[in-house]
Amino acid sequence: MHVELLAPGLFAAAPPPRMPALELLAARGRAAHQEPRSLEGWLAEAFGVGQRPLPAGALTALASGQPPDEAFWMRADPMHLEVGPQGGSIAPAASLNIGREEAEQLVTSLNAHFDEEYFWFAARGDAWCVRARTELAVAADAPLQESVDPAGLLPQGASVSRAHGLITEVQMLLHGHPVNQAREQRGVATLNSVWLWGAGCLPRSARSPWQSVTTHHAVATGLATLAGVPHHALPSGGAASWLEQAPRDGRHLCILDAAGGTAALEASWFAPLLAALRAERVGMITLCVPDAGCRWETTRGDLRRFWRRARPLRAGT
Repeated sequence: MHVELLAPGLFAAAPPPRMPALELLAARGRAAHQEPRSLEGWLAEAFGVGQRPLPAGALTALASGQPPDEAFWMRADPMHLEVGPQGGSIAPAASLNIGREEAEQLVTSLNAHFDEEYFWFAARGDAWCVRARTELAVAADAPLQESVDPAGLLPQGASVSRAHGLITEVQMLLHGHPVNQAREQRGVATLNSVWLWGAGCLPRSARSPWQSVTTHHAVATGLATLAGVPHHALPSGGAASWLEQAPRDGRHLCILDAAGGTAALEASWFAPLLAALRAERVGMITLCVPDAGCRWETTRGDLRRFWRRARPLRAGT
């Protein structure tokens, strides 16, 4: 079996902590350097989708059981926005601990306000989609962790005026909403704006080089669904649980979440997979960190290269 691991943001910490199992896999295997790219850019190429930008809104709707049909969708992820004289900053949805009930209350209010012009849908607490009656050409990537340029906090594209107007209207509705009043009372950041990105209609097709995809990532799940490939959520037990259910052959993709920390990934994924490689349960392990442009491939035979000493890993190594 060939296990491919995709670990965006793995080297976000500076310097990243030591990861003995991963360091050994990298030292004994074959390294390849690629052009750094976003997770969405990597997925678009891997699944053979030529649309730019990757229509993350429609794919997220598909993954969540909301039929996208041929409509125009965008991701509209909630965020906390602050703009001052020296610039602006955002706290993206992933850092805001947004409850499902909070998200449902907010999108219900948005749908009541916009009627049929825009339909809002919360795939998860931190992943919202909006369906537009007419195309809204927006050029923006997935939310960044922060920005110090106020211009960078607004979408660009052919429909920039309409997009800015939509965001302003959303901000006015969210300001003073009971959900945000309750968040203020709890001393947590409010949800005072949305980040529009991933605009477009659902692609007609996608292809997958894998026999299964395991991920929490909604866009990847949507692509797997479109390609007709079995997909599963990441198991809480990590690689050990995954291997219990995985077939003994084929090529399989697991998209890991580095938000829990690299130490957790080392213990739950890299160390168990190294043990599985030694035990011949796995034939090859590939790790790709797309935003760092790093890729390693390691087979069981490669582990015999004892003269290749493990060393700390970082972006660009």
